[in-house]
Amino acid sequence: MNMKPTDLEKNKGTKINGRMGAAGIPSRFGAGSATLVDKREQREKERAQGLVPFACKLPSTLVKQLQERAAAHPEGLNVMVAELLGQAMGATMGAK
Repeated sequence: MNMKPTDLEKNKGTKINGRMGAAGIPSRFGAGSATLVDKREQREKERAQGLVPFACKLPSTLVKQLQERAAAHPEGLNVMVAELLGQAMGATMGAK
């Protein structure tokens, strides 16, 4: 049985669509998504702790150094950067 090239391409497309549908649901949309903290709840917790989002532009080499140091820091990047800024400015973490 000879098939036209367009029929072959349609069959390929059908196979691909079938595989995509059978792949399953990623955990971020499935049952695992319920364990994630709601962003609104997270912002409220951070506000209660006195934390404020702060964005700035930094050279990529400095960012890489910060990320490398933060990997070894027990409390992560945010706390480490706050400590470094506090030390550089002569302030303590608890001062507001």
